[in-house]
Amino acid sequence: MSATHTSLDAAAVDRKARLAKLASLKRKQPDSGVAGNLAPDEKQEDEQSTTTDKYLSGRNYDIASKNAKLGFENAPIANLETLEQQADRIAAATAEQAAQDEAEAEKGIDLFKLQPKKPNWDLKRDLAEKMKILDVQTQNAIARLVRQRIESAKREAKDKGVVPEKEENGYQGEEVGIEGNTLVEGIHLREQEEEREAALEEEEEDIS
Repeated sequence: MSATHTSLDAAAVDRKARLAKLASLKRKQPDSGVAGNLAPDEKQEDEQSTTTDKYLSGRNYDIASKNAKLGFENAPIANLETLEQQADRIAAATAEQAAQDEAEAEKGIDLFKLQPKKPNWDLKRDLAEKMKILDVQTQNAIARLVRQRIESAKREAKDKGVVPEKEENGYQGEEVGIEGNTLVEGIHLREQEEEREAALEEEEEDIS
């Protein structure tokens, strides 16, 4: 019996060894087949990736996911101010200004800071329009007086027989001097008139 058991055990061990060997061979065969099938697939993927890189800009196509880019991942207006944002900003500024106006209105009006218009402000406004015409007439009168004084000075010089030494060369220094003096006098007269008018206005303002 012991010899029979020993032979049976040896046969069982041999059978297990053969089955294990067959199983290992079967496992190796599909692996080699899959490896052979994967090689052309990788080549096709490489070719597709090169074609994708060539014809697609990547603006709306995600190469990693091989799909269109999603808006919530890459917002096209992430760095731009939209109309809604501008409207919100304007609304916030308007609300702040309204709040400031309400606060100032609650404080009331400071009567000591009010400066009412003078009683004669409308008279001065109407008078200013009329004074424009009068100023033009005044300037014309001053110019006319200057010309008259120059002509009278020329006549007096001719009557006295005074002739400048350089008159032969076309230089009339005496006449130029007379004209300059008369112009200066006319300017002084005009300045004095303006000073008197300003003083009268100040007196009227003090009285009112």
